[in-house]
Amino acid sequence: MFDEVAERYDLTNDVLSLGQTRRWRRRLIEALDMRPGERLLDLAAGTGTSTEPFHDAGVEAVACDFSDGMLEVGRRRRPDMTFVEGNATDLPFEDDSFDAVTISFGLRNIVDHRRGLAEMLRVTRPGGRLAVMEFSDPTFGPFSVVYNEYLMRALPPAARAVSSNPEAYVYLAESIRAWPDQEGLAADIAAAGFEQIRYRNLSGGIVAIHHAVKPTGAEAR
Repeated sequence: MFDEVAERYDLTNDVLSLGQTRRWRRRLIEALDMRPGERLLDLAAGTGTSTEPFHDAGVEAVACDFSDGMLEVGRRRRPDMTFVEGNATDLPFEDDSFDAVTISFGLRNIVDHRRGLAEMLRVTRPGGRLAVMEFSDPTFGPFSVVYNEYLMRALPPAARAVSSNPEAYVYLAESIRAWPDQEGLAADIAAAGFEQIRYRNLSGGIVAIHHAVKPTGAEAR
């Protein structure tokens, strides 16, 4: 599915988020506070759009995705960046390899997201950090109703206008509605072994960034 939408994926996301995607990504960059020379794993990186700002700031950033089609678009666009094909539930990296791991709008697409979180813990160095940016539950009740109506009614027609595979966005809308809320995801991150978990709501809770730390001295699971 993701191979089929690769060519126009970033444009489609910008349109469907009403231009909010770039602002949300800036908040993620602030949350991670990476330093030049640190090593970052960006999972579900797709074409590398989310990885690019870190790379350009001097971070040793690795864009990892299971979709070869997405990665191919990224390699053509940014041949200077590192792209690795990999399954988030069985990452092709050594234990304690990264100062930070991040995933943007991709955790809910992992078949077993809890196993994916355990893998993220494994490849993060002790004391390293995790940042998960994902769609979540709006915090204002009436707005939540409007938002869910948009997902199921307006999103698919809008996707047809700009996406190469609009049916894929019907699946995405359904996956967003079925996803745990902010506290539910925080509990899953804690169960994986991370600590110091906190989250920040963006755009009224449409999106949340969960931040956590791998305990010092923690062993890979």
